[in-house]
Amino acid sequence: MNHEIIGNHFFYLPGSRKKEGFKASIRNRLFTQKHPERSHMESTTCSHGNVLDELLTLLKLEKIEENLFRGQSQDLGFGNVFGGQVLGQALSAASKTVDAKRSAHSLHGYFLRPENPAKPIVYQVDCIRDGGSFTTRRVVAIQKGQAILLMSASFHIDEPGFDHQDTMPHVQNPEELESELETNRRLKDKLPLSLRDKLLYKKPIEFRPVNPQTPFDPDKREPVRYVWFRAISKIPAELAVHKYMLTYASDFGLVTTSLYPHGHSFWEPSIQAASLDHAMWFHREFQMDDDWLLYVMKSPNAFKARGLSNGQIFTRSGLLVASVTQEGLIRERKYRE
Repeated sequence: MNHEIIGNHFFYLPGSRKKEGFKASIRNRLFTQKHPERSHMESTTCSHGNVLDELLTLLKLEKIEENLFRGQSQDLGFGNVFGGQVLGQALSAASKTVDAKRSAHSLHGYFLRPENPAKPIVYQVDCIRDGGSFTTRRVVAIQKGQAILLMSASFHIDEPGFDHQDTMPHVQNPEELESELETNRRLKDKLPLSLRDKLLYKKPIEFRPVNPQTPFDPDKREPVRYVWFRAISKIPAELAVHKYMLTYASDFGLVTTSLYPHGHSFWEPSIQAASLDHAMWFHREFQMDDDWLLYVMKSPNAFKARGLSNGQIFTRSGLLVASVTQEGLIRERKYRE
């Protein structure tokens, strides 16, 4: 996504203060060391192979040192790395430093700089605390020696407790709806040439909007969006994998929802849209590949070029499995000028 440059964070390795030359050599090793199966780290682009396996590999990461991991990037056609990818990879990195009996229950991330899909991303995990019930991790995603994402994640043991939740809204069943891919193929002649190929290839997660909006001619409507989604085939059974996959998917559509009342779309050249921060809470167990999940998105506020959106993710049976809150940049360039 087209993130703004915010903040001023720098990569730091303990014990590397002696000389700038030493720091530079460490930085170069982390970001340019050859991958054992590739001559150089590069972005993955649109493919007609097993796209779900490619995404799982992307999110799995490579361990390069204690509490240091490296991931490739995927170019979805927007110039920068998709924010959900960086969030999912950061949660994946944090999960690799936590006992498997503890599961992620929340994360809070800030996007700091735009990401380059042609470059690898290094994830530095800080083991903040390992308590009796909760474990806390801080993750800094680094590219070219600078922080691009700062995320905190908390993990919790499995224990019983009180139970209540919101009721899932009644919407059309996913079998009655057209997928986003089918819509794109039907409208392919109207898609921007620069994005057409990437919007028409098979995706690892299938989305079926309940109340779709035409991005080329958006109408003003209530800021509420419903989307069914699921992985296109089976994925590993580990709950941690399903949680960082859900984190990846949760970044789709929230910023768009905050534009609904204003009759604008992020496709418009006059609109600059980006995720600024992203928070997520995992409530109940789920599977991304078992059945459809319903993403309910609502935007309660937009002001001063920022739109706030809330999301709830339900299983088809009505269990609330996750809640999401995100603030995004929704800038109309004429106001800035």
